[in-house]
Amino acid sequence: MIHKTLKAFPPQFLWGAASAAYQVEGAYQEDGKGLSVWDEFVRIPGKTFKGTTGDTAVDHYHRYKEDVRLMAELGLKAYRFSVAWSRIFPDGKGKVNEKGAAFYSDLIDELKANGIEPILTLYHWDLPLALQKEYGGFESREIIKDFTAYSTELFKRYGDRVKYWVSLNEQNIFTMFGYKTAVHPPGIKNEKLFYQINHHASLANASAIQAFRKLVPDGRIGPSFAYSPAYPLTSKPEDLLAAENAEELNSHWWMDIYAWGKYPKAALQHLAEKGAAPVMEEGDEELLKAGRPDFMGLNYYQSSTYESNPLEGGTSEGEMNTSGKKGTSKDTGIPGLFKTAGNPFLEKTNWDWNIDSEGLRIALRRISSRYRLPVLISENGLGEYDRLEEDGTIRDDYRIGYLQNHVNAMQQAITDGADILGYCVWSFTDLLSWLNGFQKRYGLVYVDQHEEGQHSLRRIKKKSFDWYKGIIQSNGENP
Repeated sequence: MIHKTLKAFPPQFLWGAASAAYQVEGAYQEDGKGLSVWDEFVRIPGKTFKGTTGDTAVDHYHRYKEDVRLMAELGLKAYRFSVAWSRIFPDGKGKVNEKGAAFYSDLIDELKANGIEPILTLYHWDLPLALQKEYGGFESREIIKDFTAYSTELFKRYGDRVKYWVSLNEQNIFTMFGYKTAVHPPGIKNEKLFYQINHHASLANASAIQAFRKLVPDGRIGPSFAYSPAYPLTSKPEDLLAAENAEELNSHWWMDIYAWGKYPKAALQHLAEKGAAPVMEEGDEELLKAGRPDFMGLNYYQSSTYESNPLEGGTSEGEMNTSGKKGTSKDTGIPGLFKTAGNPFLEKTNWDWNIDSEGLRIALRRISSRYRLPVLISENGLGEYDRLEEDGTIRDDYRIGYLQNHVNAMQQAITDGADILGYCVWSFTDLLSWLNGFQKRYGLVYVDQHEEGQHSLRRIKKKSFDWYKGIIQSNGENP
């Protein structure tokens, strides 16, 4: 669709930014906090860039008031953050750590006092280590009960002040990287177990949403899904089918469950034939259907392009670029289903991520049409090398261009008919980028934090900070 005129962003649009507890807080053993699976995993040699950890991260735990003051200066309408489960329940369950609970209560109050809507994420990958040790975490159905109890505690404590909640962040990523590619904790490669633990996560998500309905009746909740729309490489029917296979197994497998409580038919049939389909117990389907969210959270970074992949001798596991050396990633696929392919019409970042703002519009249209749910864009941003100049500035025009194009794509999607609640730039400050350390920077605010040498943790506004301030003030109309 080519529109003559574009609809304006809604008056109450939530212009926001985002973070995650492990990536920003630090204070990993302070005030009664328990360990998470990441606190253990990062200590395994070779797992992260130059052995970086979240022990200090960017010290948001001690500097949250300074960070919120910067958010207020920016004019943020919303701030999405996650709660560290092990800061509330050091052992994943049992007695509440009141000092940990107080930190988030104080953060929420600080945000509200500055006119910023808190968006609270219940789970952003940092499972309490005690639960992983006790019963394998998501490998056991015990996780449903414990995650619901943890979520319920947060609903009771913060539900009077927090009206927007994200249940699970990128379930497709933490399950796949943890149990299929083994690059995230617990570092296991087992396809059948991957689909089973993912099923348990879906049940836990639905159970938490059910509890939410009773405790925060005036709030809205939904999962955040990392969606990368599938494109066929060519118009050859076999490439189109490969893209359909990828869309079904990489995206519909999760979003169909969230919206309808049912797995997509072709994907389920394929996994059943392989002996990899999850075991469903009595009552599972009813629980999944009862967990329909109020919105679909969308973490959008790139589209993916696919071509056919032969069953015999086809491409399987590739290689992910975590070094920032452009061109080092390798295609991945599933023989007989699909393989990734380079898109000749798109540029890439130094981490080999496709730059495709039109893909955001396509993602918004597909979700809106298929699921009839509003969308909260819970993450979108550019991870790149940022340089602190001698004059103390960070001129990240490349980030401004990236974000501006995605804002334009959002407005196009709204004109197409998509219902978008808000847009959270990833991220507010620079942060620990999981496997990529501190070299891969996403923030609107630079943090003097590095893998090596001296670092002050000083906050410095980037050029993109002022650009986004103008976008917020004009409700998306600032060119």
